[in-house]
Amino acid sequence: MALSFETLGDLLNHGFDTLIDVRSPAEFAEDHVPGAINLPVLDNEERARVGTMYKQVSPFRARKIGAALVFRNSAAHIEGPLAHHEGSWRPLVYCWRGGQRSGSFAWMLGEIGWRAESIQGGYKRYRTLVNTALYQEPLPFKLIQLGGYTGTAKTALLPLLQDQGVQVLDLEGLARHRGSLLGDMPGGQPSQKAFETELAQQLNALDPTRPVVVEAESSKIGDINLPPSLWEAMKAAPWIEVAAPVAARARYLAQAYADILADEQRLRAKLEPLRYHRGHALVDHWGGLIAAGDKLALCASLASDHYDPAYERSMRAVAPTVSERLETQDLGAEALSELAGKIAKAVQRIDI
Repeated sequence: MALSFETLGDLLNHGFDTLIDVRSPAEFAEDHVPGAINLPVLDNEERARVGTMYKQVSPFRARKIGAALVFRNSAAHIEGPLAHHEGSWRPLVYCWRGGQRSGSFAWMLGEIGWRAESIQGGYKRYRTLVNTALYQEPLPFKLIQLGGYTGTAKTALLPLLQDQGVQVLDLEGLARHRGSLLGDMPGGQPSQKAFETELAQQLNALDPTRPVVVEAESSKIGDINLPPSLWEAMKAAPWIEVAAPVAARARYLAQAYADILADEQRLRAKLEPLRYHRGHALVDHWGGLIAAGDKLALCASLASDHYDPAYERSMRAVAPTVSERLETQDLGAEALSELAGKIAKAVQRIDI
């Protein structure tokens, strides 16, 4: 009998020794339940072959061929990566909908003597629970947004706050994007589903009785959309705003964006579309700074002439409740550590 999970927290805290995803590697790569290992009972090619046979030839022949492949691959897993487990091992198995693939594998493991179970509804059930938590129900967390002009080291402050015992949620880290025009990061962004899985996992680990600091963002980070429940909670959250001089912010941006600043061709391509928003003269000025290799002057101009006007326009539209505003003259390691301490104390003062 497959196990039924009613909430996302119940599934994520399943309590089994090992969570096994028996879907194909391609399915697993797009997204999977946190903590799962992939032991496919049909690889990508085999799954496509059986699916095509099911539709074009005969469901019976597809099931017959599929069964042979599933048990052959299952035997290889038992002789290989699972061979070391003792009789007390408790695996939890799932596939796409909790059907034949996971049922067959869980049955085989159970016949050996392992206490195997499968997830009713499989990965599809998991996605339903994620959708409910992130798209339908309000988040049970007290959020505080950390705002400030681009280059005020908000992302760098999050782990420092965490070291001080503050709960944080690093959305740019989850989205693998720095949340701005030049925000692309090596390796690209995860799929929307994979982002939501990481987000759900981190939310599940948070204490809903304590505030959570999250960096102020728009509703989209690169190509990733923030789920409605999170976005609504962010819009209602009070702000702590940090401020620093343009020169300090330029130095910080030159370090944070060193990868793209080193790629002149890519940098120019990123800035070119701004001709229609900031004018030809300003983009040409940036081009001259790039050619001269003056990264600090370029970052200072990007901050004051592009990012700051966009931030001010956003602040007028969003009109957040800024509970505290903290200033620093420097964004080096020592100054950021001191600033994080002040923010941690400010978090305690805010009544949510």
